Amino acid sequence: MSFNISELSGRKGLQNNLFEKLGEAAKETGAVSVEDSNRLAKEFLIGAANTYGSATFYDFTRPENKGKKVYVCEGSACLCAGTQDALKEKLKKNFKEEEIGMMYCLGRCHENSAFFYQGKNYSGTAVDSWQSVVGSGEVANIDSYHVGHKGTQVLTKPFTTIQEYYELLKTSLQKTPEDLLAQLKTSGLRGRGGAGFPTAFKFESCKNTPSEIKFVVCNADEGDPGAYSDRYLLEHQPHSVLLGMMLAGYIIGAQQGVLYIRGEYPESIEICEAEIKKLHAQGYLGENILGTNFSFDFKVIHAQGAYICGEETALLSSIEGQRPEVRVRPPYPAQVGLFNKPTVVNNVETLACIPFILNEGGEAFASIGKGKSTGTKLVSLDSFFNRPGIYEVDMGTPLKTVIEELGLGFKSAIKAMHIGGPLGGLVPVSKINDLNVSFESFHENGFLLGHASVVCIPQHFPLIQYLHHLFEFTAHESCGKCFPCRLGSTRGAEMLHKALHEEYVIDKTLLTDLLETMEIGSLCALGGGLPLPIKNALMYFEEELRVWIR
Repeated sequence: MSFNISELSGRKGLQNNLFEKLGEAAKETGAVSVEDSNRLAKEFLIGAANTYGSATFYDFTRPENKGKKVYVCEGSACLCAGTQDALKEKLKKNFKEEEIGMMYCLGRCHENSAFFYQGKNYSGTAVDSWQSVVGSGEVANIDSYHVGHKGTQVLTKPFTTIQEYYELLKTSLQKTPEDLLAQLKTSGLRGRGGAGFPTAFKFESCKNTPSEIKFVVCNADEGDPGAYSDRYLLEHQPHSVLLGMMLAGYIIGAQQGVLYIRGEYPESIEICEAEIKKLHAQGYLGENILGTNFSFDFKVIHAQGAYICGEETALLSSIEGQRPEVRVRPPYPAQVGLFNKPTVVNNVETLACIPFILNEGGEAFASIGKGKSTGTKLVSLDSFFNRPGIYEVDMGTPLKTVIEELGLGFKSAIKAMHIGGPLGGLVPVSKINDLNVSFESFHENGFLLGHASVVCIPQHFPLIQYLHHLFEFTAHESCGKCFPCRLGSTRGAEMLHKALHEEYVIDKTLLTDLLETMEIGSLCALGGGLPLPIKNALMYFEEELRVWIR
């Protein structure tokens, strides 16, 4: 992070920001030219190395993707489903091999065969109806998945009307920010992006930091393969997120909300922008909203493809047009965030819980769940379930209930579930009865709930291949700021590749030392979290892995 670049980028504000200009420069060819990079450096009074470093980082702007016309998903769910090789062969009927690129997870984990073409996502049998894809693409683009619940409906409750839903904004603006913050404290709401950090603590810290300018940032860069719960909220419940951001802004004293939505979710971007326009038209955004002294507006940022931007400080650097490297903390974003101003950063699901809490009361939310894991949680089930989809469950719901009653069990035999994204726990089927959907249950059993996405690993899938995939994913997505992550993920991928393709046995002690270095020394959860599923695999699948690791 550069403090000075943050300041320079902030001079032009959100409406004329460097990151968006880099994205626009790459639209035509898929990469930012050196000429455009130099031009933007002059415009924003920063070094050309800075703009070049940013432009060459993202999937949608890097030189390697110049000339790519279609992108195939290489996420964990599609990998385990085994659909992507056949997909590539079918795409070769319409594209040259060099025109086919790759990206990680398009949020189509419920039906796989996912690919990105001309600003839209496709999956399932779409590739078999190519004429409909190259036409308007509208029908082929549509996907459907089951949405269900067991317990309280906080996030899946049917939406009514803007007027009815935003009555909460009217009543909330008649109360003090302190009153609303007190309800958040009572609720016990914790971050749903994986960290489980107390939301009210973050809000209070930002609220108490003096500044005329503050920001609310929604981290909608849902990059965990297997997860599509944030996509569900953005596309089917966008007002829970938008109103949650507005209420957050009122509490902390911010007038600007930033939605950072991943480029792999073009439909989410389109829907959110359309709903924001409706709010403007009906007088719920702008200056002195509803005749009060509260002013608020949104800026939607189109992300350009980088898993690391799910880390809050890397995300802030990205918005500023900097290379999205993780920042050393302290200072924390609540004190020094976007453009060096106090900033609250929360993920989609966390913000979507706020309207329920402030409408029903903090005690009502706290009464749902188990222990310190209050409220509900969205769970994403992949295509290995008989009924894949998004399910809202009370915290503390047995994992067995989610699998058998909601997902209706597995379509075929599996040996493990990777729960919580690539940095989550690798849960063997033998542990299903020991777990419930809560932060504490997963932690006590040596796993991580994270995003609560479920990727199934079939019985026939070589686990060594899956571990190699995890190391490759981390190496590809690392920001490069710290060497334990940058080098550790690369060395790990090399070792596993050698074991897979040569007569080479990995020294378990050496691998364990590598994992410990990454876990202790990495600046963020990307490098620090990868060791968890690897350790889980070494513990529960020692016999299977003994051929390659001993």
